[in-house]
Amino acid sequence: MSPGRFITVEGIEGVGKSTQVAALARGLEARGLEVCVTREPGGTPLAERIRSLVLERGVEDLPPIAELLLMFAARAVHLGGLIEPALRAGRWVLCDRFTDATYAYQGGGRGLDPAAIASLEAWVQGARRPDLTLLLDLPVARALERARRRGTGTDRFESQRLEFFERVRRAYLERAAREPERIVVIDAAGAPEAVARAVARAIEERGWTS
Repeated sequence: MSPGRFITVEGIEGVGKSTQVAALARGLEARGLEVCVTREPGGTPLAERIRSLVLERGVEDLPPIAELLLMFAARAVHLGGLIEPALRAGRWVLCDRFTDATYAYQGGGRGLDPAAIASLEAWVQGARRPDLTLLLDLPVARALERARRRGTGTDRFESQRLEFFERVRRAYLERAAREPERIVVIDAAGAPEAVARAVARAIEERGWTS
């Protein structure tokens, strides 16, 4: 059995992650590969319930440290219930966000200590890391305008100020600069078809589908 691959797609709101995950899944399935599409937080019924706690805008504030712990609680459920079994079965897992988002949002955005995030990452994930991360990048103002035009409402993250997303984007790009072998930055400014071609090239360059 050929090994499954774990590919994550990252970026701030409005960069087109869902569109590109769907396009990549179609392309891989056309090559005869079994693909599992999922997201974080979420991916399993229990992890989706945790997601609702993280994203809903309630009357009670969610402290950043509680937000961080909920993210990793959902991730632990997701890994055990979906990601690891799919990879063992030889399926390709495409995940809309993963732990890089935690470093970007809870680390860069909320200002939590990256060392604390790294400790939780090691505890929850062990050695599991994405085989490839595609970081869809777009200037914050343009990305948020796209998200606004999408008109799907605002959750706790989408309601944050521009400065928050500037910190998130900066944290993403800093991680990409530190891990260029794993994280490929994709310019998300073009038409979805052009971005999809860049995503496909990033996969093809690794020779996994040949």
